[in-house]
Amino acid sequence: MAQPIVNTRKPAHPIEPIFTERWSPRSFTGEEIPAETLLTMLEAGRWSPSSYNSQPWRFVYARRGTAAFDTFLDLLVRGNQAWCKDASALVFIASSKTMSVPGKDEPVPSRTHSFDAGAAWMAVAIQAHAMGWHAHGMIGLDYDKAAETLGIPDGYALDIAFAIGRRDEPGKLPEGFKAREAPNDRKPLAETAFEGRFPG
Repeated sequence: MAQPIVNTRKPAHPIEPIFTERWSPRSFTGEEIPAETLLTMLEAGRWSPSSYNSQPWRFVYARRGTAAFDTFLDLLVRGNQAWCKDASALVFIASSKTMSVPGKDEPVPSRTHSFDAGAAWMAVAIQAHAMGWHAHGMIGLDYDKAAETLGIPDGYALDIAFAIGRRDEPGKLPEGFKAREAPNDRKPLAETAFEGRFPG
């Protein structure tokens, strides 16, 4: 069991605690995750909002202990492989570039497919945390190789991958990652939220 992490995050406005408690560790125990547990997390993603309820996200996953896990691990850049090898599951998210809308006989281009997939990813991450697991998203992967290996159709964009696991001690991580194994802060809201107009 990993020792508690000191979380110094302080929201500037009152929000639900899970938003500051959730973070993205890299040190995982290497234990297997039951299929039903992972599917419960992905179920949370299923209920995310999306433009025209198009639900463009698609999750492709491999659980530790299955034949696909090493294949998925090999799709990540070497630095991510160094810590993802101890993950309980690896999940890739792709999103449909088109969507069906009322009044149109054919699908139309979707400007929000990756945005909507991001909402689904956040739902999965929050659900994982609520269940005592952690999720860590990443773009450090071979996108072309992953799309081919995973059979992602041309009409879909491969967005990100994420690892799921139970948190372990930072000391097991490669040297460059140990110091970063703690909840990080965020920019002040005044730098990212503007009333009336984007600042010039």
